[in-house]
Amino acid sequence: MTVDYDLVIIGAGPAGLTAGIYAARARMKVLLLEKAVPGGQILVTDWIENYPGFPEGISGYDLAEKMRVQAEDLGLEIQTAQVHSLNLSADVKEIVLKEKTIRTKSLIIASGASPKKLGIGEDKYMGKGISFCATCDAPFFRDKTVVAIGGGDTAVQEAIFLTKFAKKVFLVHRRDELRAAKILQERAFANDKIEFVWDSAVTGVDGLFGIENVHVKNLKTNKETTLKADGCFIWVGILPNTEFLNGAVKTDEFGFIVADAKMQTSVPGVYVAGDVRDTPLRQISTAVGDAAIAAVCAEHYIENL
Repeated sequence: MTVDYDLVIIGAGPAGLTAGIYAARARMKVLLLEKAVPGGQILVTDWIENYPGFPEGISGYDLAEKMRVQAEDLGLEIQTAQVHSLNLSADVKEIVLKEKTIRTKSLIIASGASPKKLGIGEDKYMGKGISFCATCDAPFFRDKTVVAIGGGDTAVQEAIFLTKFAKKVFLVHRRDELRAAKILQERAFANDKIEFVWDSAVTGVDGLFGIENVHVKNLKTNKETTLKADGCFIWVGILPNTEFLNGAVKTDEFGFIVADAKMQTSVPGVYVAGDVRDTPLRQISTAVGDAAIAAVCAEHYIENL
């Protein structure tokens, strides 16, 4: 069977681009497939302060662009394409796209993850008040009131960013304390535009042409209240982008791909890196580390075929 590439990488976030950099430097014949725009979730991250080498911080867009340029300068081939399915039953792996099938000796899955929905009207009000991206949509809510949902790093950091535009931000969290990094908590607590709504969950939204009301329930008292707001931003976790897998590799109960210390999945020659992996921490730095390991191990795997 004809083989098109030594290595194919699925996904062009920090993990996919890093894997591409390592593979290109190793002079492997490598292809990176991305269904959207190279950069992944960091493209919509306002400001990154915890990635080494940038003491003043860097915007998510700028960091993604630097990674892309570095990878392409090394000769990495990037194609825009969506993967429909995989055939991993033979030594030569097959990646099925809409119009063709690509054959490769090894594969790195770095397809990332997407924001989790709450089922509170996201489909109806998407683009009409509901958003998962403050960097994208905050300017639409200048001098308005918005609700932010979540208590982790992303929720708190994005809520702070929203205050650059909105006149008030309600931060709704299911617990009575935040899970975000202490430095982010300190900034949020010191921001007089943020009002915390503790021990609560958003149960729904409504409005005639866009969001006008956000309904909130206190999980301890069961008391229901309505917040008058023009927008609702949701940051309550992520789901893996693995719709194309169809059981091709082992995943955990949430759909994240299981791998060993070498980033190898349940299928020899198939590796995983980044947010799509079953991992205790999902950060740019961990995605980059995963990818470096995966690319080097894929290189060793090919050498031993």
